[in-house]
Amino acid sequence: MDNHHAVHPGTPSRRLVLGSAAAVAVTALTTPVASARSRRGGHLPNSVALPNGTQPEGVTSGPGATFYVGSVADGRIVTGNLRTGEVRPLLPAAAGRSLRGLFFDRRTGLVWAVGSLGEDGHIWAVDAMSGAVVSDTMVPGAGFLNDLVVTRRAVWATDSGVNRLTVVRLTRHGEPTGAAARFVELTGEWPGSTGAFNANGIRRLPDGALVLNHSTSGGLWQVDRRTGVTRRIEVVGGPPITSGDGLELVGKTLYNVRGNGAFAVVATRMRRRGDEWRAEWVDTLTDPSLDVPSTATAALGSLWVVNARFGVPSPETATFALTRLPQV
Repeated sequence: MDNHHAVHPGTPSRRLVLGSAAAVAVTALTTPVASARSRRGGHLPNSVALPNGTQPEGVTSGPGATFYVGSVADGRIVTGNLRTGEVRPLLPAAAGRSLRGLFFDRRTGLVWAVGSLGEDGHIWAVDAMSGAVVSDTMVPGAGFLNDLVVTRRAVWATDSGVNRLTVVRLTRHGEPTGAAARFVELTGEWPGSTGAFNANGIRRLPDGALVLNHSTSGGLWQVDRRTGVTRRIEVVGGPPITSGDGLELVGKTLYNVRGNGAFAVVATRMRRRGDEWRAEWVDTLTDPSLDVPSTATAALGSLWVVNARFGVPSPETATFALTRLPQV
């Protein structure tokens, strides 16, 4: 996720099942998109329209065809159906609130969101059925909280302005504990520097290590969650990872949004050698409809990419959409 917008595995719970049904049954508040069908995944639309003026950045997907998108401008969350294009509000807008990364936890039916309220960094947990804020953790000293991933016992968030990871502890069932945020400093080979836009996307690799990208220095980075020691991940083949916004991991395939150019998603295959990871370039995905993509989520066998359209004239009334790309 960018700095262009400083406006400042378990059984589904009952809440999750009911939330999915409610999201599908609700009447759409925006017109379902009527795009052409592609040859791959021909039963799915090539794009899903979001409400005008959404100014989206983060996206995550829930059970089935359900998705959630957050607004960097007014802090709302909208939810909808990737098959039908129906969209409805979930979390209302709030003055001064900006949402960036989102992550849906299937264990609890919670949508975790990272961002800010005025000058203060926050990590929120939102009920995916009702839109109620279940947990609100303030993050002291935050610079620019940007993206997050939920593991078995914690939420991990990047801060593009401070060279550390923010950690919010969870119960063994994935519920918020109410504990204060704690921090893991990024050390080792991490190229963080004062004034640069540093860590951005984050995901958990199969062995438990975290993978980050770096918006200024480029590249992919492996982080030990216990120590914060960071190593550069060698990328073999294809163009270099020169920048990065959101990350999405499907099995061992890592999708780096804007990993090589303003209108592309770079796909790499992650390979482990001992305790180190390396990445093999697979493909660079693009589409004429991509317009400054920010994040992506995998659902229904496809990759759904947010077009953040940073810099578009009159963003308060502009059109926004998700673009569907093939998984590799």
